[in-house]
Amino acid sequence: MRNKLDVKYDHIKIENKYYDHWVKQGYFTAGDKSKQAFSMVIPPPNVTGKLHLGHAWDTTLQDIVARYKRLQGFDVLWVSGMDHAGIATQAKVDERLKEQGISRYDIGREKFLEHAWNWKHEYAKHIREQWATLGLSLDYTRERFTLDDGLSEAVKKVFVDLYNDGLIYQGERIINWDPDAQTALSNIEVIHKEIEGAMYTFVYEVVETGQKLHVATTRPETMFGDVCVVVHPDDKRYTDVVGLHVINPANGEKLPIITDDYIDVEFGTGVMKCTPAHDPNDFTIGEKYNLPKPICMNPDGTMNDLCGKYEGMDRFDCRKQLVEDIKAAGNLVEIKKHMHQVGHSERTDAVVEPYLSKQWFVKMRPLADEVLKNQEIEDEKIHFTPKRFEHTFHQWLEKIEDWCISRQLWWGHRIPAWYHKDTGEIYVGEEPPKDLDSWQQDEDVLDTWFSSALWPFSTLGWPHESDDYKRYYPNDTLVTGYDIIFFWVARMAFQARYCTDSRPFKDVLIHGLVRDDQGRKMSKSLGNGVDPMEVVEKHGCDAMRFFLTTNSTPGQDLRYIEEKVESSSNFINKIYNASKFVLMHLGDEFEVSNVDLTNASTIDKWILNRFNETLTNVTANMDKYEFALVGNELYSFIWDDFCSWYIELSKAELQSEDEAVKLAAKSTLLVVLEGILKMVHPFMPFVSEEIYLSLPHTQDSINLESWPTVIPTDISNTEMEEVKRLLSMVSAVREIKAAYKLKPSAEIDVIVNDSEGNIEEVNEFISSLLNQMCRANWIAQASAEEMVVRPIVQGSISVPLAALVNIDEEIERLKQEQSKLQQEIKRGEGMLANPNFVNKAPEAKVNAEKEKLEGYKSQFEIVTNRLNELQK
Repeated sequence: MRNKLDVKYDHIKIENKYYDHWVKQGYFTAGDKSKQAFSMVIPPPNVTGKLHLGHAWDTTLQDIVARYKRLQGFDVLWVSGMDHAGIATQAKVDERLKEQGISRYDIGREKFLEHAWNWKHEYAKHIREQWATLGLSLDYTRERFTLDDGLSEAVKKVFVDLYNDGLIYQGERIINWDPDAQTALSNIEVIHKEIEGAMYTFVYEVVETGQKLHVATTRPETMFGDVCVVVHPDDKRYTDVVGLHVINPANGEKLPIITDDYIDVEFGTGVMKCTPAHDPNDFTIGEKYNLPKPICMNPDGTMNDLCGKYEGMDRFDCRKQLVEDIKAAGNLVEIKKHMHQVGHSERTDAVVEPYLSKQWFVKMRPLADEVLKNQEIEDEKIHFTPKRFEHTFHQWLEKIEDWCISRQLWWGHRIPAWYHKDTGEIYVGEEPPKDLDSWQQDEDVLDTWFSSALWPFSTLGWPHESDDYKRYYPNDTLVTGYDIIFFWVARMAFQARYCTDSRPFKDVLIHGLVRDDQGRKMSKSLGNGVDPMEVVEKHGCDAMRFFLTTNSTPGQDLRYIEEKVESSSNFINKIYNASKFVLMHLGDEFEVSNVDLTNASTIDKWILNRFNETLTNVTANMDKYEFALVGNELYSFIWDDFCSWYIELSKAELQSEDEAVKLAAKSTLLVVLEGILKMVHPFMPFVSEEIYLSLPHTQDSINLESWPTVIPTDISNTEMEEVKRLLSMVSAVREIKAAYKLKPSAEIDVIVNDSEGNIEEVNEFISSLLNQMCRANWIAQASAEEMVVRPIVQGSISVPLAALVNIDEEIERLKQEQSKLQQEIKRGEGMLANPNFVNKAPEAKVNAEKEKLEGYKSQFEIVTNRLNELQK
């Protein structure tokens, strides 16, 4: 059954038509074991709200790979799934409860988790609707969630195994503390922002001598946790005070003066206050000398009972008041403005507090080293596209620190550790201890990334030897942004190596960030974010997909430019209108079985050959994930070669009285358009389906089709050059008519010259098409009139229009053309003189540039000669 294409392209009508049908028919469900398996990892969105434009870009790239591989005959598994996003989701649920006038502490942990699960179900539905709007060909029969039973089982097993292997431990260390969410953060959950602060210098008076030492700090509020001041052992300025005591100007306590070679003699005054519970470097000194580690803040960022009258004050309010009080006491030396990097929570944007806390950690060095070792083995390594990101990956693993995995939240995987109520003994296991009444489970949950790191194999049934795990693991491809290499890619790499003794995936395609048209990162504060659902509503999903995936090379950022989305929509409309032309000439009776290219004309064979060239280049670039190059190839071939040229050139054949010629033209239109639809299908799934089902077709859906193959054609190089030359003639004549404001239908005479300037005879094939395409009549004799000359392939074309020409205007136009050609020659020579291009670009691309350069030089000579003639 064929569709009837509407008169006008309507993306909303088309895009609302197919997705549910595709899912119900199981087109995206993996499991055909007669085919080679191919699996992909989806970065699971968190269940906190709308998908952003970056996620639309990310998932569309994945969908392109999935659809391409299906067309190539692979059994593609692309598991759908979502992440519970501990901190972010808990913050959202807390906010909703607050609107109801309650907090999670009012209702308790179990009731809070009911609210969190209700949130998950609500927003998971929204996310599926957005996936459908984006046209993502996900396998919904295997959808997973990081808190589902299977993934929870995997999380517990990995935690217990790492603990038993001595790779998870509990320790009291300085961690990144988010006072808003009141939880620990890992280092990569902290965003450092340069802000203007201050360097405060205070007087610390030596008790025994009355000497006044100057000590500087950027965080006066931590002075209540000071335990000593430290100087360098070789600093002669302070030799006489080592071992004495100073008065802490914040609270009047006596602090010992000690030495350590960590101190930089050249920095500041050479005297440093030491606050082991609130600074990682001070903590190291505290450990070295077994110093006390008093904590002077509450988990919510307010000051505690160590701070006297400042107790209960916000840390920053305390800072302000404390400085005023120290100043009033005469112990403030100076305040200097100070630009410095300050850590902020990725989730809440709160200023992160270095905070001494007992947490769970993963010992990272052995795990990272195992990944790095296997990165040296070609068949075991993870391959990055672009390759430069492999260096980023390596660097982070080489410098990795232990990972704080405990979070002070309720939403997440509860740590499978219990403490005996009487003895304090720790029990860690996948199942609770038998005498559960005697044990108390750890209140904390695991970092969200702990479960996300297991995603490539836990979603396939691991730790069980499931059929999916055996067939699809390791995965073939992951598509993700460079900003998540540390968060996710590295963690999947070391967890996969530890749990499965394998890489999690073979290839990683890295993309950049979506920025606004000024190159700024999209953010709420700037108000420059773009909702992908609004883009789809306005321009269509296919237009947004084509724009997102063909306007940036791998690893580079993408600027969202509205006009380019509109351009993509115009391109789709061009394909749609071309399809209506083809359908009109095929008629209702034409079937696939009628296709016959036996009597293909030179023009038919030309477009078939160009299709083959395009297909070869598109396939090669699809395999390399070079979707921007694919987009350029498709745009050029479809818009220029097929729509602008072949459709126009085919009209004479379609009106021919010779049925064999007419059949060949119809057949060519159908096979080329069908091939185009298959090539654009990964980018434009909706419109390609709509058009495919309107054409004579063999499958129930383009989703079931195969990637196109080269169409046999016997066109010679001479014939190809002949068509190229014809097209350049038509373009030249049209340009002349436009320049001199002649109607396109105006009849004109033309003379064709070869590259030597000699008048050339034109065969009947060229002559008739020249007349058909641009109403130009070839004449064989020279003319005494002034001639308007335009360069063409391997020569020039002259038109005796001197009577209509303003010679001065023609000279000016030729000068502009000469300048333009000079620029093209300079560009081409520069490109071909670049060893990186000549040695690394495909040979066909290099040869094409050489051919273009020679053409520009030939045209430049023709234009220059003509200028010289007119200026005599």
